[in-house]
Amino acid sequence: MTSSISERITTIRASIPPSVRLIAVSKQVPAEVIRTAYAAGIRDFGENRIQEAASKQAELHDLPDITWHFIGHLQSNKAKKAIELFQWIHSVDNLKLAQRLNQLAQELGVHPQVCLQVKILPDPNKSGWSVSELLADLPALNQCKNLQIQGLMTIPPLGLNDAGNLSVFNRTYELAKEIESQNWPHLKMQQLSMGMSGDYQLAVQAGSTMVRLGTILFGERT
Repeated sequence: MTSSISERITTIRASIPPSVRLIAVSKQVPAEVIRTAYAAGIRDFGENRIQEAASKQAELHDLPDITWHFIGHLQSNKAKKAIELFQWIHSVDNLKLAQRLNQLAQELGVHPQVCLQVKILPDPNKSGWSVSELLADLPALNQCKNLQIQGLMTIPPLGLNDAGNLSVFNRTYELAKEIESQNWPHLKMQQLSMGMSGDYQLAVQAGSTMVRLGTILFGERT
């Protein structure tokens, strides 16, 4: 197992530009396997459950240079814990949550880095802003000055072919450029969190700066 994870990481690293951040999605992966990935050079790990992440972080407290990314749906009542445990939150998916995180960040004296989750195509199975909703909420989001809003996150709907996925990623890139051109002082659009195990190469082709890879690194999980 040790060599295979290491080899997979080496292969994936070789297939993406060095500027693209490789986030190992370690949900349902035990701490000792995270150590293996860490030994192979990974420093960014993604989790989608607060409780699970907290116990792993406690086990891995001797690895202080890990950056933890929250990538799951975040309920408002878990927002405080998320800010305490994670340096990045990729899945800020509505204005109310952004404002809650902003308030908590002010109280805790921190400035978490966040991505705004957008749905380029309608998808009842995903959270996130539609394009029109996000554009309408930009003035309010610009007031969330305790958050470091760094860019956009998207997940294409299930069942698209490669051309469909690429179209979603390209449109997300274009949306980020459109927002950037409006020169909001507190909305940076430097980061695009796009691409998972099945489509990360398409996402990179479209300009992704962060890919979230689980299965391709750690194998299938239940």
